Amino acid sequence: MVLEATMICIDNSEWMRNGDYSPNRFQAQADAVNLICGAKTQSNPENTVGILTMAGKGVRVLVTPTSDLGKILACMHGLEIGGEMNLAAGIQVAQLALKHRQNKKQIQRIIVFAGSPVKYDKKLLEMIGRKLKKNSVTLDVINFGEDEDGKMEKLEALIASVNNNDSCHIVHVPPGPNALSDVLISTPIFTGDGEGGSGFAAAAAAASAGGVTGFDFGVDPNLDPELALALRVSMEEERARQEAAAKKAAEDAARQEKGGEQPSSEDATMAESSNATNTEANKKKTDLTDDENALLQQALAMSMDEPGSTTTVQDMEMSDAAVDDQDLQLALQLSVQDGTKESANQTDMSKLLADESFVSSILASLPGVDPNDPSVKDLLASMQNQSEPQQEDEDKPPTEEDKK
Repeated sequence: MVLEATMICIDNSEWMRNGDYSPNRFQAQADAVNLICGAKTQSNPENTVGILTMAGKGVRVLVTPTSDLGKILACMHGLEIGGEMNLAAGIQVAQLALKHRQNKKQIQRIIVFAGSPVKYDKKLLEMIGRKLKKNSVTLDVINFGEDEDGKMEKLEALIASVNNNDSCHIVHVPPGPNALSDVLISTPIFTGDGEGGSGFAAAAAAASAGGVTGFDFGVDPNLDPELALALRVSMEEERARQEAAAKKAAEDAARQEKGGEQPSSEDATMAESSNATNTEANKKKTDLTDDENALLQQALAMSMDEPGSTTTVQDMEMSDAAVDDQDLQLALQLSVQDGTKESANQTDMSKLLADESFVSSILASLPGVDPNDPSVKDLLASMQNQSEPQQEDEDKPPTEEDKK
């Protein structure tokens, strides 16, 4: 596996709008660039790829050499087409970008897509080629599209001035039904130098050949055993899934046929069960109505009873309960006696307070109290006024309501 740092120069000039390559020149070029970037990064994890455009307002570096394939592919979206291709400036900028690569052990390579006419003369291109050779930079050129003003001769002269030990390549792709990427798969630009190139390139070449190989799924297990195993396992799982689906379909069809032969018996069974259910429901409903009628009649009979008889019965029951429960009678008597004693004590106290001479003697015996003080006399007068109504209430004879 060769350790390389590659810069790809894209032609985005106005000539890329032509549709002689499917679907157009620019899209065919973009597909080929994506394929080459994938092959370079898969052949060696430390390989790096960068991309720049040669047309428009000027040469513009989209991505410096990196091993992030997602970043490389994302820069291809949204590119504008316009202007003319500046081949000499594009190659020189690519050489400068490779000069500042991080890993100095990587071999420097430039891949140029030339789809528009080359306006530079052959001598200038040869001088640029000798400069690349001096700096140990290899060059690959993909010639497609326009072929005017001796474009093929100029590009071959450029490759000849750079070539060293057949490390540089040029590919001429004529217009036709074949995609640009399909043609490049079988070239050294894609497969790389050496015996057969990377496993990714070999698998892509086998796929482009229509899968006519001696291996299952068109993948050589010796080159990529993990991919071959994954394809085999997925094929077996798909076959098992299809067999299970076919078996289930056959069972459903057989079940439907059996269900169509016995519709009458099932309908009769369902009719009988529905009739039995209706009969039981009617019986339950009749029982409920009978019970409700009986309860209603009992309530009417109770409401028609005389109130005098009910009170007599209640009095008899209460008297019986009072006779039977002697403890309750004893408790009632004790509570009445206690209430009588408390009322007698309150009466005696009120009588004592009503005796003015007794209260005056008590106040005179107290130190610091003057019975002749007007405030003391007012207090005694108010107390006598409160005790007099209570005595009058006690002296009154009991009324008929109190007796009851």
